[in-house]
Amino acid sequence: MVPKLRVARPTNNLAALLPFYREGLGFEVLGSFEDHAGFDGLMLGHPQAPYHLEFTHERGCPAGGAPSAEHLLVFYMPDAAAWQQAVARMRGAGFAPVPSHNPYWDARGLTFEDPDGYRVVLQHAAWEV
Repeated sequence: MVPKLRVARPTNNLAALLPFYREGLGFEVLGSFEDHAGFDGLMLGHPQAPYHLEFTHERGCPAGGAPSAEHLLVFYMPDAAAWQQAVARMRGAGFAPVPSHNPYWDARGLTFEDPDGYRVVLQHAAWEV
């Protein structure tokens, strides 16, 4: 059995993140909660994927933004048509690529920045170990 991975991080504005991850990346809202011990949250992902993202907001506590331009989520997409479709979906949702801090990611991919300054790379390559 493969465990599921949850990547969790705080945000100052759940509503601002939703269009980037739902319309741009095509994630679905898998769950949400309000005022759970002072926290609001949103889980986004694909129902059958072995990972999902959780964004939380602690009421009355500023979260800040990305510590650096190297805080990345990288999605490896070897299929050309799927990669082009993902890029078109991001652009269609109003998100333009940004130059990557590390030029490696620009060689075969595009980088997009969410409203908190965290970056997502759509890499047109297979992940090989």
